[in-house]
Amino acid sequence: MPQPSTTDRIHRLVPSPAGRTHLVEQGTGPLVLLVHGFPESWYSWRHQLPALAAAGYRAVAIDVRGYGRSSRPEAPTAYRILELVEDNVAVVKALDEESAIVVGHDWGANIAAVSSLVRPDVFRAVGLLSVPYAPRGGPRPSEIFAQLGGDEEFYVSYFQEPGRAEAEIEPDVRGWLAGLYAALSADTMPAPGAPDPHFVSPGGAQRDRFPTERLPHWLDEHDLDLYAGEFERTGMTGALNRYRNMDRDWEDLADHDGAPIPQPSLFIGGGRDASTTWLADAIAAYPTTLPGLLSSHLLDDCGHWIQQERPEDVNRILIDWLARVTNDK
Repeated sequence: MPQPSTTDRIHRLVPSPAGRTHLVEQGTGPLVLLVHGFPESWYSWRHQLPALAAAGYRAVAIDVRGYGRSSRPEAPTAYRILELVEDNVAVVKALDEESAIVVGHDWGANIAAVSSLVRPDVFRAVGLLSVPYAPRGGPRPSEIFAQLGGDEEFYVSYFQEPGRAEAEIEPDVRGWLAGLYAALSADTMPAPGAPDPHFVSPGGAQRDRFPTERLPHWLDEHDLDLYAGEFERTGMTGALNRYRNMDRDWEDLADHDGAPIPQPSLFIGGGRDASTTWLADAIAAYPTTLPGLLSSHLLDDCGHWIQQERPEDVNRILIDWLARVTNDK
C-alpha cells in the first residue's frame, strides 16, 4: 500500500470486523494509531497529524466504530470494547504493519489501554490523554455510577437508556456539541460552585447546565460545523452505545482483573479536567498499574479536550515520548 508524503493527508476506508474503518493518515515511519473520544472524530487529531508526520512517524487517526464514515452496526452489543480492539488490530494489518504505538483520548484512552492490555503483540506502547488507566475491578460500573450525585443523575447513567440522550441531542446537534465542548474547556467551563454539567437534574436535560455565551478558544465555527455535520448525518446512537457496554466490558475483561500494562506508556491530563481530579487515585497508582510509564504530565489551566486546547504542548510531549519509545526499540 503506498504511503503519503509528510505533507499529504490521505483518507482511506479499510476492512474491519464491523465492515470498514475510516482513517486519515499522514507521514511515513513507525505507525502511531490515534483513537478519539466522545463526541468527536478523527478530526480531533488535526493538530497532531502534521506534527507527528514532520517528526518522522506514520500518523493515522481513525473514526471509531459508530462514528463518521466508519461502519455503524445496529446491535448495541457490537460496541463492547473488545470489538473496538479488534477494529484497531484490523487497521494495523490493513496498513501492512505488524505493530503500532497506540494513543487515545477520552474513550479512546480506554480503547488504547485495553488494546495494549489484550494485544501486546500488536500494540507495543500506549499513550493516554485525559482519562487515566484504571484496571478492571470492583463492582459493576452501573452500580458505581448509580450511587453518584444523590438526587441528580450522573451523565453515564443518563446515557444508558437507548433513545433517551438521543432525544435531547439530535434535534439540535450543533448547539449541544457547542455546549458540551464549552462546559469541559478550561476557558469556558462553569465557575466553581456552579451546577456540574456532568450531572442531570430530575426531569431535566444535560444541556441545561452547558454554558452558551461563547465557544472555547480552540473551536471555531468551521470546526463546530464539521463535528456537527458528521453527527447530523449519522445520529448519536453509535457513539452513545460505547457507554451502554460498560457492564459488558467489565464481564469481558474478568480475566484481566487488576492487570497492569507493562509496555512503555505516557499520560497527559488537564489540570482542570474532572477526569484527572476524580481519578487522582488511578494516577497515583501508576507505579503499579503502568510499570512502563516513561512520562506523565498535568497541564495547568487545561480542560478535557487536551490535544485541541493545548496542541503545541501535547505535540511536544508526544514527540519526545515517541522518540524514547522508538529509540529504546
